[in-house]
Amino acid sequence: MAANNDIFSWYHEIPPISRMYLTAAVCISTACFLDFISPLTLYYNYDLIVTKGQYWRIISSFLFFGTFSLDFLFHMYFVVRYCRLLEEGTYRGRCADFIYMLLLGAGMMLLSTVTFETFSRIKFLGHPFTFMMVYLWARDPDNYHIRMSFFGVIQFNAPYLPWVLLLFSLVLRNPVEMDLLGIVAGHTYYFCDYIYPQVANIRGWSLKKIIVTPSILHYLCSSHRGIQVVDTDVRLTL
Repeated sequence: MAANNDIFSWYHEIPPISRMYLTAAVCISTACFLDFISPLTLYYNYDLIVTKGQYWRIISSFLFFGTFSLDFLFHMYFVVRYCRLLEEGTYRGRCADFIYMLLLGAGMMLLSTVTFETFSRIKFLGHPFTFMMVYLWARDPDNYHIRMSFFGVIQFNAPYLPWVLLLFSLVLRNPVEMDLLGIVAGHTYYFCDYIYPQVANIRGWSLKKIIVTPSILHYLCSSHRGIQVVDTDVRLTL
């Protein structure tokens, strides 16, 4: 009973957006495991979406991480850890901005799969989606000095995390297109949200910001820009 209470307490401590994403991903994989639905009805297919009106594939392709396995658990760990770190850290008190970031990232990935042949073979977008979160967390200036450990062997600062994971995929001879798509989407958002405003301010450009969260999202979330409290004297283990 105590163990169950600990699990429920841990689950309810996860911030709402991260908790919703984790719950949806687990429910989708459970439904596939029980043969309630087939993974063939979930993958991203532009032709089926446009010609057959199977619009649910736009969402379901971000939620399916495969059947229950070590790989599935690995991805759930990334969802819980880095989506939560973003929601509780960089986007603390900024629910609308966080949702808009996720929507823009998903949109960039969908566009990339149609535009670039390299990414057109990606049918499930959950992996690059979570990798984008890893990239954005790693590039947050407040996290630059956080020391990380890769399985207790390699130690490095947080900004190198995406590249360490990419190298790990190469060593295991896993397809790296999904990692690269997450990096491309993450860096595009990072440039537009962080780099461009600084350059525009220095050079006196009239357009100061490219990414502005729509007011409707602020209204729906009743959000505001909160004060961030960050302790950089932290060591994390992947």
